[in-house]
Amino acid sequence: MQTIKFNKLNLKPLDTVLDIGCGEGRHAIALFVNNYVHAVGFDLSLKDLKIAKERLKDFEIPKDNKANCYFGVGDICSLPFDDNSYSSVVCSEVLEHLDKPNRGLEELIRVLKPEGILAVSVPRFFPEWICWKLSEGYQKTPGGHVRIFKHNELKRIFLERGLIYEDFHWAHALHSPYWWLKCLFWENKKEPWVLKMYHKFLIWDLMKKPILTKVLEFLLQPLIGKSLVMYFRKPK
Repeated sequence: MQTIKFNKLNLKPLDTVLDIGCGEGRHAIALFVNNYVHAVGFDLSLKDLKIAKERLKDFEIPKDNKANCYFGVGDICSLPFDDNSYSSVVCSEVLEHLDKPNRGLEELIRVLKPEGILAVSVPRFFPEWICWKLSEGYQKTPGGHVRIFKHNELKRIFLERGLIYEDFHWAHALHSPYWWLKCLFWENKKEPWVLKMYHKFLIWDLMKKPILTKVLEFLLQPLIGKSLVMYFRKPK
């Protein structure tokens, strides 16, 4: 379940793509397996990276895929790469965790090649604001979300740093009600039935991809899309 649309990254086989804050590797693995690019996944969580490496073993790699997929522990504020190293950079659901994001933003741009695409996603303002209002614990959980970005604010942040705005979209509308329910019952020791059933519904949607949920997702994204996704190009 990717948040980023890979067709917007202008990828060519054997390009090198950085997935910073890769978590359990959903974007990095898909980039490698489906797009035949060298994917580098970085994250602060060694536990998540171990899961990502194990998940990679579940995929059968075609013989004509000459690319590689790597994972490593790394901090967005201090990336161990040369300037202009990556054809594309993916930063999905990371910036909302940073107390002081400026250094991280500069690092993302520094390692991106000229004419390369930076794809950024953050929780969308309105659905995230509802989560904050429903649960103080959601906001204050260690490692949780410490800021909410508005659409124009996120766009301005990167334009001020010299990037060229390309496009945007929303994602995961069907996930917003799940997180509202989760926040509503945040203090409950036992997960309520309605939350369990909604989680099963999301798994069913992920595995079966029925037409009904595709239509619902399309219709609801402008209203309650959980994620805001933007694409920027680094000028020559």
